[in-house]
Amino acid sequence: METYLIPCLLGLEKLVSDEVKRLGLQEVQAENGRILCRGTLADAARLNLNLRCGARVLLVLGRFPARSFEELFQGTRAIAWEDYLPENAAFPVKGYSISSQLHSVPACQSIIKKAMVERMKAHYHREQFPEDGVKYQVRFSLFKDEAALCLDTSGEGLYKRGYRAVGVEAPLRETLAAAMVLLSRYRGKDPFCDPFCGSGTIPIEAALIAKNRAPGLDRSFDAQRWAFLPAKVWMDAADEAMDKEFHGHYDIWGGDIDPRAVAIARDNARKAGVEDMIRFEVADMRDFRRDSTYGQLVTNPPYGERLMEKREAEDLYRELGQVWRRLPEGWRTLVLSSHTEFERSFGRPAAKKRKLYNGMIKCDLFMYGNV
Repeated sequence: METYLIPCLLGLEKLVSDEVKRLGLQEVQAENGRILCRGTLADAARLNLNLRCGARVLLVLGRFPARSFEELFQGTRAIAWEDYLPENAAFPVKGYSISSQLHSVPACQSIIKKAMVERMKAHYHREQFPEDGVKYQVRFSLFKDEAALCLDTSGEGLYKRGYRAVGVEAPLRETLAAAMVLLSRYRGKDPFCDPFCGSGTIPIEAALIAKNRAPGLDRSFDAQRWAFLPAKVWMDAADEAMDKEFHGHYDIWGGDIDPRAVAIARDNARKAGVEDMIRFEVADMRDFRRDSTYGQLVTNPPYGERLMEKREAEDLYRELGQVWRRLPEGWRTLVLSSHTEFERSFGRPAAKKRKLYNGMIKCDLFMYGNV
């Protein structure tokens, strides 16, 4: 059995751990900003293809105390790198240190690299390594004097689904958009609307969730090129994911006042393979109305600090609050904002709030209705 470490945005740990459990992995532990679990090598493919809210999938090769450079060197050297890295592998090292005596990241990078080279010298009987082959990205974390050394199976972050080649200003990461949809408890049955759709990320993620389509099917991953992970595990994982897809009719709508944003959203939906599931329209949020008894309104309006002046943002939130009051009581409304006065401007305290991060911006997800 292998150990996997899945970093995630702060506030999404429970969602990611639930995803991992549904995939059948074992010993799932949620920690601040990351999930640990146990599975087979084949689960590297299943995790990468299926996770909606995780940031990347790291294969843990070693965890050990590292209170000194000597401990870091010896712990790294004890790992059987030759079982994973071929002789010509490129193996750059990245990482971070939090609350540890070894706080210099460049120094830790240098020590880890040196220890890896020493180990591989002894196995391959050579003094230098060209590193002109396939990349095996090494990632380390030092937290409270414990080191974790991993191989990054994902490559680019999992939020890069492959459908959003072009965006509009202040895009929302796909992983966070998917989390907002999941927190709204949308499963494809009720109408789903985003009146500030921008480049379409939230409606597209809603469509992928409604269809139960694995978000990683249309992209590649670094580990697909690794010799110790057979190509068959990736094909089997893709077949398994496609077998679980749903097919039906869905009411998903995205509106934006900017015609260029709507055009980009439509193109992104086409690339994601869900263009037939979403209606995108040039529309003013103030005109938004729905008569259906139940539904989800999930949106990420401008925050003020990024795209608009504070007063303009507050006016926008006030108007959004007026729109919300026109909706039937059965609607759930989730709004992501970093504005500290959002609830006052909106005109109603949220039924629930959840702290999340949009990139480096600390936000709250304000939840209204039966949430």
